[in-house]
Amino acid sequence: MENIKGKVIAITGASSGIGEAIARHLSSLGAKVALCARRIDELEKITHDISKNGGQAIYKKVDVTQPDEVKGFVAFIVGEFKTVDVFINNAGVMPLSMINAYKINEWHTMIDVNIKGVLHGVAAVLPIFEEKDSGQFINITSVGDRWVGPTSTVYSATKFAVRAISEGLRQEVSDNIRVTIVAPGATESELAESISDPELKKLAVEKFKINLLPAEAIARAVAFAVSQPADVDVNELVVRPTAQKAY
Repeated sequence: MENIKGKVIAITGASSGIGEAIARHLSSLGAKVALCARRIDELEKITHDISKNGGQAIYKKVDVTQPDEVKGFVAFIVGEFKTVDVFINNAGVMPLSMINAYKINEWHTMIDVNIKGVLHGVAAVLPIFEEKDSGQFINITSVGDRWVGPTSTVYSATKFAVRAISEGLRQEVSDNIRVTIVAPGATESELAESISDPELKKLAVEKFKINLLPAEAIARAVAFAVSQPADVDVNELVVRPTAQKAY
């Protein structure tokens, strides 16, 4: 993990779950981490913990659906740490529902956060990566980026989109800018909390509660991708619980 120490790493959706685990783990390996999310009280607690343990962390309240806020986050990081080396697009929502439930507002929310939020991150930091001809994007998708099932239609569509964006970005940027997808299977997070149908939420929790990966497992996968030498681009990592077979 020598290549992680001293790197400036930005993480969206860092107030809980996978984003929080990534921030804590990478900081423990010597990275300087910049956290953003909408819940500033949680960000403050996590940043305080990291600093107390000898790490370097900063935070800013950001709504990734607002491009100016994401751009401001990047400017804030550069002001504090002088540069950005890795940008982790982690923010996401998963309000599962059947199409004929017609939860159109939830569809729009998923598109705004899961797709546009990633694009806003890319647009905000790519100029920095291009100027110094180095950097790494890590986009946290889901096994839903390659699988669709009942209730996941729109959610999976957003993750398929991020997979396509990541592949296109990888081909368009210079050879010295890396692009990685990390696709978690069933993992401990607050994603199920965004399901508005009480029965469906209960079913989702019951279905996955036995086989959930700890969020730290995804953090370790991210660390693996970041730690590779500059000429090694880990394009995709799919991380499932061993008991999760078919989806």
